[in-house]
Amino acid sequence: MTLIYKICPAPAWREAERRGSFAGSTDDERDGFIHFSTAAQVEGTLARHFAGQADLFVVAVEADTLGDALKWEPSRGGDLFPHLYGDLDPHAAHSITALTLREDGSHVVPELGS
Repeated sequence: MTLIYKICPAPAWREAERRGSFAGSTDDERDGFIHFSTAAQVEGTLARHFAGQADLFVVAVEADTLGDALKWEPSRGGDLFPHLYGDLDPHAAHSITALTLREDGSHVVPELGS
């Protein structure tokens, strides 16, 4: 089982659970896919795109459950990042973890499975 991770504001995820579908963030909508990270990429994604932001969730999803809509594409530093071309069913979440923000604006990253 390969887990991939979506970082998103907690209110956006709660709304997706209510609606039954997660279309992604404004950046995801602009890019045409939902950005995910591997366990090894989460810390860098948080630092680059979410520094100082409170009330975030890291949502784990089993990659194999997403089928052909999931593509692994080169991005930052040539690393392959998982991109979902379509909406995400919130029921696909393997786990949802609230992130803690440190005083310096960085996040406490929990131990993540890969």
